[in-house]
Amino acid sequence: MSERSGPLLRWLWQDYLRPHRKVLSVAVILMMIEGAMLGVLSRMIQPMFDTVFLAGDQNALWWVGLGILAIFCVRAVSSAGQRILLTRVNQRAAAEMRSTLLRHLMRLDSGYHQVNPPGALIERVQGDVTLINTTWAGLLTAVGRDLIAVIVLFSVALSVDWRWTAVALIGIPFLVLPSLLAQAYVRKRSTAARELAGRMSTRLDEVFHGINPIKLNALEAYQADRYDALAEGRVQSEVKAATGQAMVPALVDIMTGVGFLGVMIYGGGEIIDGTKTVGQFMSFFTAMSLAFEPLRRLGLMSGQWQIAAASILRVRSVLAEQPTLTSPADARPAPQDAPDIVFEDVHLTYGELPVLRGASFTAAAGQTTALVGASGAGKSTVFNVLTRLVDPASGRVEIGGTAVADMDLAGLRGLFSVVAQDAALFDDSLCENILLGRDDVSDTTLSDVLDAAHVSDFLPQLEAGLDSPAGPRGSNLSGGQRQRVAIARALLRDTPILLLDEATSALDTKSEAVVQKALERLSTGRTTLVIAHRLSTVRNADKIIVMDQGRVVDMGTHDALIARDGIYADLHRLQFAKEATDV
Repeated sequence: MSERSGPLLRWLWQDYLRPHRKVLSVAVILMMIEGAMLGVLSRMIQPMFDTVFLAGDQNALWWVGLGILAIFCVRAVSSAGQRILLTRVNQRAAAEMRSTLLRHLMRLDSGYHQVNPPGALIERVQGDVTLINTTWAGLLTAVGRDLIAVIVLFSVALSVDWRWTAVALIGIPFLVLPSLLAQAYVRKRSTAARELAGRMSTRLDEVFHGINPIKLNALEAYQADRYDALAEGRVQSEVKAATGQAMVPALVDIMTGVGFLGVMIYGGGEIIDGTKTVGQFMSFFTAMSLAFEPLRRLGLMSGQWQIAAASILRVRSVLAEQPTLTSPADARPAPQDAPDIVFEDVHLTYGELPVLRGASFTAAAGQTTALVGASGAGKSTVFNVLTRLVDPASGRVEIGGTAVADMDLAGLRGLFSVVAQDAALFDDSLCENILLGRDDVSDTTLSDVLDAAHVSDFLPQLEAGLDSPAGPRGSNLSGGQRQRVAIARALLRDTPILLLDEATSALDTKSEAVVQKALERLSTGRTTLVIAHRLSTVRNADKIIVMDQGRVVDMGTHDALIARDGIYADLHRLQFAKEATDV
């Protein structure tokens, strides 16, 4: 192992394995017993040949036979016990590592997830963790069982004749340099393979989430070719890593063969002239033969550890990332009632692209304020700044007189209910998609929410009612049904601020009417911000804010903005003309 292995092993032990040290200690003791039995077995070979077979001692036949039976029984019990205990710790440590990674990833800023695709992160949570835990279990087995077996077996060989043992191990020094070179090569190729595995997962994620556009555009062959190119690259990296990994045990085989040849030449003469007995030679030969396989596994383990080390470094790189959007030390409480929302000269830049350029407006408490403007005007960015998914470069954002940056982050986001164009439903029952883990909702309250959101209107059409599966991303429901489930979720959340992001833009006229009615019920008594391209849905808003290229360029009621004949009036005329053309 390289010098870098020490810190990696310490991290693995302190963060994930140390809580299981008692169980691991018992498992290691059982491994040591299992490994030691090989040495005891090889030692029993000498009396079996010299006392039983050659001397013909009938009494020795029984105790030697029963001794060998006892050896195998002890080995069987210790082997089964350590495997069960090790599997228990392995699975729990893997679950804890995955949970830690998932919780940490969900805490990271949205910007981190914009540059790290879901497939790559899934591969780290699933693939890398699996590889790490498989390897540390193998490493522990190698140390606890195989290393003990090799030590005991070599002790037996030394007790027979130390010169024979020295001759058998004459090639070991020649393994050191090739082993170090092989380890460095394996880690390099394994890192490349893990990166390709992440890109393959990303490609699969994109394919399965975009399966309908792929079919409609006849992109099956194109996407398959892209995946095949990544798969071929991974094959090459894995084969190269396996080649380097296989070099060490291959060299062990060669050196062992050279050692046995030397023992045969050197020790054969001593047996022929009677200096050594056949039983001694067979005991030595058995000990060295049995040491051969654990020695090969130990050699193979060094390569496997390099593969795991690459995964550990990838996992630790994720855990090293820290969120920048956090609660201040002296966080102020969030308001309880529907508050005013104030943007004051807010500037925000994504990279070198200005998104908000001094945006200023006030959304009055308990009223509906609409944000309109062309695509790229900064409307969605207003929502992101308000909920602190991103912090502005300058300016001030207040809710109820308190700057959002001064609030507890969880308390701030607890102020909002969001209904977006693409309702985020999970592959679970409708009931669970509405409750989201809450167990304090009475049947009466749930029934009222379902009625208010018009979910009750389509429940009779579903065979299992509320227990019907929503399907992946709500695929078992129509667009209007998904929106109504999202509205029911928002009603149950019962927050003082409501954010509506194109909530009806993708719906047909009939579905839009039903959803719009539910949204009106939802916005009652709440401070509501609405993003809308279809101006017909916001003409009754208390205030309409017109945005253009990150600035607030106009505001007022629908009638006042039409009368001023500005950008809003232009947008209204364009939509009216388009709708007339569509008809």
